[in-house]
Amino acid sequence: MDISPVSWTDFLLTLGSALGVALVIVVVTHLLARVLVRRWTPGANLVKHARRPFRLFVVVGALAAVAGAVRPDDVSAGWWDVVELGLRLALIGAGSWLVAAVLLFVEDLALGRWRTDVADNRTARRMRTQVLIIRRLTVAVVVVVGLGAALLSFPGVRAVGAGVLASAGLISVVAALAAQSTLANLFAGLQVAFSDAIRLDDVVIVEQEWGWIEEITLSYVVVRLWDDRRMVLPSTYFTSTPFQNWTRRNSELLGAVELDVDWRVDVDAMRAELERVLTGTDLWDERSHVLQVTDAVGGLVRVRVLVSAVDAGTLFDLRCLVRERLVAWLQTQDEAGLPRQRMELVGQGSGRADDAGRAGPGGDRPGLFSGDAAGEERAERFRRGEPQDAAAEPTGDEGR
Repeated sequence: MDISPVSWTDFLLTLGSALGVALVIVVVTHLLARVLVRRWTPGANLVKHARRPFRLFVVVGALAAVAGAVRPDDVSAGWWDVVELGLRLALIGAGSWLVAAVLLFVEDLALGRWRTDVADNRTARRMRTQVLIIRRLTVAVVVVVGLGAALLSFPGVRAVGAGVLASAGLISVVAALAAQSTLANLFAGLQVAFSDAIRLDDVVIVEQEWGWIEEITLSYVVVRLWDDRRMVLPSTYFTSTPFQNWTRRNSELLGAVELDVDWRVDVDAMRAELERVLTGTDLWDERSHVLQVTDAVGGLVRVRVLVSAVDAGTLFDLRCLVRERLVAWLQTQDEAGLPRQRMELVGQGSGRADDAGRAGPGGDRPGLFSGDAAGEERAERFRRGEPQDAAAEPTGDEGR
């Protein structure tokens, strides 16, 4: 587009008029924003985040409009093209900033609608997870579009800019050149966020560690472990490796407490003690409780207590409480139920029936030829010193 050369006086008048119009737009918008804030409380956040990019966009837009229409007559066209290009790039940057601020405000507004400080917050946590991923995507998309628009401002690389905006072929080339693991994590992050496999504050067990999902990004997931350590896992971990999600559908859980006790334990009395413990604590959600004998081998009886709680943290505390109280009850109320190991010592000549049955004539211990009548007769001749009958020698299988 041809730019008309004008005198400096006309140029400054045009510039002043443009800046005056920009000032009017800023003032009018400010007054409208004050009215909006009075009638709509969330509007204060919009004004706070969009005020600076909006003012910058209006001012730079006025300057770019003047630079694109007129130029001082003593400034060469080549230098003025550089000024115009710089203002156009600044306008694209300010516009991207403004669009990103407005979109982020809308997403924050959506986040505010879903509270996670309530008992049943599964849906809220899912929505927050997805919105937070969308926030990151929003920033990435705005940056890509802004870079594409900036490239379109350069005549020599306009084709490259158009390709960034519309060509799937260039995206494929970039994807082929990029690291495969990075792209895999990117797509895995999207899959994790929108497949509802995990959400923020979900209780999970990963790598044999118990913790909560603290942060989900497009490339990694942060798990806050029970001892306040942080485990950072790539997004591909949750799409390729089995893991436990204790709050996938709801937060209520069942937990077991196992005790090895003696055979003389009073199971009915222990069951009554469990009832007393559960009714005296707020940790139990009153959904389920049972005490059963699940095993009775190896000299001990295994008792399993099954209890329920509203979430994983409460369940852990409840299991510890039940275990502690039942151990204390065994020590003070049912000492016969304390686990014991029994041992029976049997000495020589104890008169056991099996020893007597194996004894030879006269109560002797079994000899070399004992086992049947012929063997006993042979043993008797051996004791008297008589020669042994060769024909009586055992042969074949009889000797064995």
